Amino acid sequence: MLPIKLEPRGESARTVAYFTPLLAVILTMIGGFVLFALMGQDPLEALYVFFISPLTSYYGFSELLLKATPLGLIAVGLSIGFRANVWNIGAEGQLTLGAIFGGGMALAFYEMDGFWILPVMLIAGVLGGMVWAAIPAFLKTRFNTNEILTSLMLTYVATLLLSFLVHGPWRDPDGFNFPESRLFWDSALLPALLEGTRLHVGSLLVPLVVAVAWVFLNRSFVGFQIKVMGLTPAAAGYAGFNQKRLTWLALMIGGGLAGLAGVLEVAGPIGQLNPTISPGYGFTAIIVAFLGRLHPVGIFFAALLMALSYLGGEAMQIQMGLPLAVTGVFQGMILFFLLASDVLIRYRLRFTMNSAKAGQESV
Repeated sequence: MLPIKLEPRGESARTVAYFTPLLAVILTMIGGFVLFALMGQDPLEALYVFFISPLTSYYGFSELLLKATPLGLIAVGLSIGFRANVWNIGAEGQLTLGAIFGGGMALAFYEMDGFWILPVMLIAGVLGGMVWAAIPAFLKTRFNTNEILTSLMLTYVATLLLSFLVHGPWRDPDGFNFPESRLFWDSALLPALLEGTRLHVGSLLVPLVVAVAWVFLNRSFVGFQIKVMGLTPAAAGYAGFNQKRLTWLALMIGGGLAGLAGVLEVAGPIGQLNPTISPGYGFTAIIVAFLGRLHPVGIFFAALLMALSYLGGEAMQIQMGLPLAVTGVFQGMILFFLLASDVLIRYRLRFTMNSAKAGQESV
């Protein structure tokens, strides 16, 4: 019998943790090389199609920024909660509610012109996400309910609510019975940022949110409270920090940014409400947050990388006939290698022999 124990390496090794995202990406590429070889594909060609070909055109680059927009917004919001040990896993549902609230405003003011319509939609989208995040916040602070379960389960409720609306009261009467709303009026659509592409001005909110989040976390007393609450909850309580208020704040920020991402999707590339608003941005943003080390600037670059995984999966489906599930495989490998690297950097494996003569060997 050879028991294995994890032994902390000490504080000095943790500084290396900031380089683990790069290591995870390299290991993912190596894993992808092996995977494609086992599938009978040319590994070099497959990796080129996945990582390089989407960026070889003007339109492809714009699509990268377009898909990175919701990922970056949601991940920044989630990272604030994660820093406080508030585990909001329901950003996908909060995104959906943001799309419903914002899209509802577009339908309510259908065929109306006015510069005020888009701001109203954006505010409604943020409020929609916050309303949905308020449910696990209330249950957590009032009954100490696990926010992981409640926020996650509410995602499916949000999806069913959207499905009900587009199949029922909000279905386009001229849409040949398809489950979708009317196409939004021009005044409810975000202007294009680059002509000839789907990239819209809403993408400019990402660097703004990143900058505000950095200032909030590093230059405000509330940001300091969030960090202390996440690192040592007992010390936060001893210092008199209101943990319930911080929990509400963390969930409201995460829900609001997820709702903003949802309304940007329906007012941007989609242009209407339909049963599928997101290909899973709310869940992928969790990987983005940790790949970016819960740091706003790191999240910005991690969002670009994960957006590339969506484009690479689509490119492989078109050019090589591989299933779109390749996207999920690469995203899963990145998360696996990131977590594995973190463990091995922060801990050493100690193999302890039962025999007294065997001694101990550490790696």
